[in-house]
Amino acid sequence: MSRIGKKPIQIPDTVSIQYNLGKLSIKGKYGIVEKTFSEIIDISIESNQIIVTRKTDTKISRSHHGLTRALIQNMVLGVSQKFTKTLIAEGVGYKFQLDQKKVNLNMGYSHPISLTIPDDIQVKLESPTKLLISGIDKEKVGLLASEIRSVRPPEPYKGKGIMYEGEKIIRKAGKTGK
Repeated sequence: MSRIGKKPIQIPDTVSIQYNLGKLSIKGKYGIVEKTFSEIIDISIESNQIIVTRKTDTKISRSHHGLTRALIQNMVLGVSQKFTKTLIAEGVGYKFQLDQKKVNLNMGYSHPISLTIPDDIQVKLESPTKLLISGIDKEKVGLLASEIRSVRPPEPYKGKGIMYEGEKIIRKAGKTGK
């Protein structure tokens, strides 16, 4: 039995849940998230908690058990308190700029790189080198953050690049002369 899948999900008072034919809809103070789940997993809503169980004991149902529970937990947390990722640009001349629904990145290339922001994601510029990404869908927030970070990932010699807040970069010594 999955240790994660066995745990019940507590539903806050501000969140309302509807489940119908494999489609789960969760509404909270920050918005609505909908997702369709496989029929091999059974989702039941009892008073103020959600219980995820599997119908059979096949390999695929065991693998989906913990995953389904984790996805539902992330949906409940997203609509009640939002997910955030903070990116920091480290390096001379590296900076972020916001244009309506675009993020412009000046990362030492000969041209600025422009990425579009999805409608359900909020991006806030705290300083020219610090970018805050927030939204109710953990997957979309993480995806946008990883796309921005992939433009210039941190390098191990000087630590220059785009990194997550709190990320530790393992530094290398570099060459030594004789």
